[in-house]
Amino acid sequence: MEHSFLSYLRGRCRSLPQVAVGIGDDAAVIDAAVTDAAGSPAERQLVACTDQIIDGVDFVSAEHSLADVGYKSVAINLSDIAAMGATPTSALVTLALPDKNATRIAGEVYEGIFEIAREFQIAIAGGDLSTYNGPLSVSVTLLGDVPAGAAWLRSGAQEGDAILVSGFVGGSLRGRHLRPQPRIDLATKLRELVDVHAAIDISDGLSLDLDRLCASSHVGAELSVETIPIHDDAIVMAQDSGRTPWEHAWSDGEDFELIFTLSQADADRILEADLGVELTQIGSVVGRTGLWKRKAGKFTRLSPQGYSH
Repeated sequence: MEHSFLSYLRGRCRSLPQVAVGIGDDAAVIDAAVTDAAGSPAERQLVACTDQIIDGVDFVSAEHSLADVGYKSVAINLSDIAAMGATPTSALVTLALPDKNATRIAGEVYEGIFEIAREFQIAIAGGDLSTYNGPLSVSVTLLGDVPAGAAWLRSGAQEGDAILVSGFVGGSLRGRHLRPQPRIDLATKLRELVDVHAAIDISDGLSLDLDRLCASSHVGAELSVETIPIHDDAIVMAQDSGRTPWEHAWSDGEDFELIFTLSQADADRILEADLGVELTQIGSVVGRTGLWKRKAGKFTRLSPQGYSH
C-alpha cells in the first residue's frame, strides 16, 4: 500500500511548489536560510522528516515503558536524518492522548523524549497535544541541516559501488526496536572520511530497504549473503520462530542501521578503520536490477521481504 500511495502522491504534487528533495527519500531537503553557530549565513540546506508511532502497531502501552515509546519516537527520526548524512537540530512533537490518564501518559512519554534530546543535543521547538477516545499516538517532526547539495539520497548508487551495512540486523522485536541507536555519529565520521553515494536506514527490513535504494538508483545488488551481519537476537528468536537466523536478518525490520554505497576504494579504507560501529560489506552494486545471491560464480534472484507495521 505504502509504495503505490507514494507514487500517487508524487503525481498529485507535481503541480504544487517543489522542494530540493521531496517525497520518496528518508527525509526532505529544503532550500532555506541556514546560519552557523555565529549567526552567519551557511552553505547548508534544511532537512526535515516526520514519523508517527501508534499504540498496538509500533508498541503496546500495556507491555512497554512509555519512556521507551518517547525515546523511540525521536530515535526513528534521527535514523532518517543519519541516512541523509545530516545533522539534527530540533524537533516538533505531537501527542494524541487517550482521554484517561492523559497527563500522566504525556509526562512519561516526554521523559524518554527528553532523554534522547539531551543525548543528541536536540531542541524541542514545539508541537501539539490533544486527547480523544483512542490509542496513544506520538508524531515527531525532526529538523536538521546538511551541506548544500551534499545530502545522501537513495538515488545515488553507482555500478561498481560497495554495499555496506552498519551494526548487526535481525531480531529487533526482542526489545531493540524500542531503544534503537541512531547512527548520527557514524554518519558524521563517514562524511569526513569518504564520499557516500547513496544511503537508507533499515526500518522495514534489510532486503526491502536495500531493494528500495536500488530501485531509486535504477541498479541492482549482487550479495554475498553469508556476510550479512546477524544479530544475536535473531539467533535467539530463531529457536522458537521456525525461521532461520538469516531469515530474521533478511526481513525482520526495525533495526535502524544504515545501508550505504560508496566506491570500493573508499569501502576498503573505512573497513580497516575504527569508527565505533561494526561495518560489513555485504555485496556490490550492479547494472541489472534486483537483488542477487552470489555463490561459487552463480547468481540466484532473491525476493525482498520486510516488516509490516
